[in-house]
Amino acid sequence: MKRILILGAGTAGTMMANKLRKILSKETWNITIVDQDEVHYYQPGFLFIPFGIYNRKDVVKPKSNFIPYGVEIIYSAIELINAETNKVTLANGSLLDYDYLIIATGVQTKPDETPGLNGELWYKKIFDFYTVEGSLAMQDFLKTWTGGDLIMAITEIPFKCPIAPIEFVCLADEYFTKKRMREKVNIIFVTPLPGAFTKPIATKMLSTMMADKNVTVVTDYYIEKIDNKNQKLISYDGREVHFDAMAIVPVNMGADVIGTSGLGDDLNLVLTNKNTLRSDKYENIFVIGDASNIPTSKAGSVAHFESEVLFENLMDSINNRPLKAKFDGHANCFVETGFGKATLIDFNYDTEPLPGTYPMTMLGPFSLLKTTWINHLGKLFFRWIYWNILLKGRKLPVTSEMSMTGKVVPADK
Repeated sequence: MKRILILGAGTAGTMMANKLRKILSKETWNITIVDQDEVHYYQPGFLFIPFGIYNRKDVVKPKSNFIPYGVEIIYSAIELINAETNKVTLANGSLLDYDYLIIATGVQTKPDETPGLNGELWYKKIFDFYTVEGSLAMQDFLKTWTGGDLIMAITEIPFKCPIAPIEFVCLADEYFTKKRMREKVNIIFVTPLPGAFTKPIATKMLSTMMADKNVTVVTDYYIEKIDNKNQKLISYDGREVHFDAMAIVPVNMGADVIGTSGLGDDLNLVLTNKNTLRSDKYENIFVIGDASNIPTSKAGSVAHFESEVLFENLMDSINNRPLKAKFDGHANCFVETGFGKATLIDFNYDTEPLPGTYPMTMLGPFSLLKTTWINHLGKLFFRWIYWNILLKGRKLPVTSEMSMTGKVVPADK
């Protein structure tokens, strides 16, 4: 019996378990998935919780609901990956052998990496929305908050769902407008980037949108520490930004076991070939989702597109064929812009987000770099797609490779 071991039963790992179990013979292949948490979180929904749009029940389901029959699931922390001997040690000391290993351990927030972040104001006036606990604490806080300086801050790049901070300020603008207290809230977007986003065309569009919403953008800001007593962000160059309330993206790092096992970089992200999704060090290890160090967004859409490529390459490897499938860095994300509208971005390693329509020319139905109510419906409908199609490894009517269909390249490009 040959063995495939998947580490991580989040979005990426669950998709791979479903895809592989459908194809590989149960008599020949044992598939095991390991995760320390029995609860599956719909992480894109965390963003909506502070504003009362979603609650905990909307983003939580048992992981066992999505693991297919014939896949063994083990709930345990992972102690060590010994890639030389093809063994994984669990927290209780038991050993798991593998012929192929798929690492889908994701990234975790590390508030203790920033001095002062998890101090006396943590979950009192300072919140993350990358955990369900942080989102719920912020929801309770905002219900009675009377206004002041509201900061949306990013500590370090990369982090998962990189458009979420932009969505947060847009939803905050809507939330306080509807509460008839927008004039009492000064929204400030603080980022280490030179603009609102990483790509020029999208940055121009998003920066204009935030200016229209009266959101102040503070760029090139690298947070050194947080002064809880005086309620200030302090950067390495000495700049200070006052806050009365703050949403923040803590440092994101890969799982500790990646670092202790010698498979990652200084952020515990697995060293991965950006095209084949195979480990740079070991031919029988593949990586999917946020766990890798490849230069694209850490987003659910990326994991979905990667899963198609990884599946093909794993099949080629099993059958002793050269790896033919190539991942192009494809990512797309709906971006909530508030008041029942959203925009959409679609890009890859080489092509930045462009205006146009998606996925088809003229018909769309979604608009790229344009705010529409249809995009907003697409964002909301994605939750159903996530639970019922994506996690179960079913195909969506979009290609893993980015298409230029419907896109318009500006004349000055």
